[in-house]
Amino acid sequence: MSDAVPDYPFRNPSALEPPPEWADLRDGCPVAPIRLASGDQALLLTRYEDVRRVLSDPRFTRQLDAGDAARVTANESGGVFGRSDTATSAMSASGEAHMQWRRLVGRAFTAKRVLAMRPRMEEMADRLVDAMVAQGPPADLVAGLGFPLPVWVICDLLGVPDSDRDRFSYWSDTMLSMTRYTQAQIDAAQAEFDAYLAAHVGAKRAEPGEDLLSELIGIVDAADGRLTEPLLVGTARGLLVAGHETTANMIGKMAAMLLADRSRWEALLAEPALVHSAVEEVLRFDANPGFGMPRYLTEQVEVGGRELPAGTTVICSMAAANRDERAFGRADAMDLRRSPNPHLAFGVGPHSCLGQALARTELQTVLDVLLRRLPGLELAVPAAELAAREGLLVGGLREVPVRW
Repeated sequence: MSDAVPDYPFRNPSALEPPPEWADLRDGCPVAPIRLASGDQALLLTRYEDVRRVLSDPRFTRQLDAGDAARVTANESGGVFGRSDTATSAMSASGEAHMQWRRLVGRAFTAKRVLAMRPRMEEMADRLVDAMVAQGPPADLVAGLGFPLPVWVICDLLGVPDSDRDRFSYWSDTMLSMTRYTQAQIDAAQAEFDAYLAAHVGAKRAEPGEDLLSELIGIVDAADGRLTEPLLVGTARGLLVAGHETTANMIGKMAAMLLADRSRWEALLAEPALVHSAVEEVLRFDANPGFGMPRYLTEQVEVGGRELPAGTTVICSMAAANRDERAFGRADAMDLRRSPNPHLAFGVGPHSCLGQALARTELQTVLDVLLRRLPGLELAVPAAELAAREGLLVGGLREVPVRW
């Protein structure tokens, strides 16, 4: 590595290949200075042990609105990680306030609820595949299945109309913008998003249903101020963004990874029971997950053999950690049977992804349906020609052309 501070995120050689810097830094400089889109500097962590420890350590906080914290994005507010309001404060806080929020929201966001949704997920996936088949190949798997299914699922869960999915997509992209939108565009979109959700909260309070938003309203009204109205709106906003954006991108990447080497798809056709472990392995193997998780250090801490002073901003690359040979045998090979597979795709510790059961169920359902309905599925372009989405904090593919 040269002495120059490299720009981050690094560029991938192709959409499905990891940047070579990951392996270089894990071996030679596991706590490495980087320059963010804002121009600010931070430290990048690439080893599994360091990333897991930092994500679990309450001294590394998510409160990146501190004056000396590095700004993650090119716009003034620092993007979703720099946003500071009632909702994000409780969701990002450390300690009891955050755990209280997770307990309250977790009551309404259970594995039982997710499991009950699976038949409807499968039915919707079948309907989307029907539409692709009726149109005929080639088809874009992202537009035909990857995006509409998670939007429908999260809208069904929250009780908002999925007819608004294009608005959700735009609002979500502005929240996750690193370099794509101006601050004025982001502010306007977020004001629209919050007004939309506040109106839905009002409508649900007047006429509650069986959905998650109605249940959260019931918790708010019974919580003696522990879960406030702004926090409710912020929670709904976060679930809508995280609940569709990351999973929509992952569906396209999962299909591309499994079809890029035909033997992987054939192995799943021969043994459909591998779907569960295959989903975990594509989550681990993802070379284009996006930015990673920033953390702000509130006191001096030793990480990776270095003393880091208070006020340091670190970026945890879960994807680089997931390729660490110290944690995974043959880490640079995709093993659909890998078990155990303690990957960090959903984070770890008190801020791990609340919706991971939902994401796993969606990915497993999509893969089951594709194997059953389109066993001859293949990429319609060489894997090296797939193009990554640019300028956002989450990684994905612009499109995944397929035929069958």
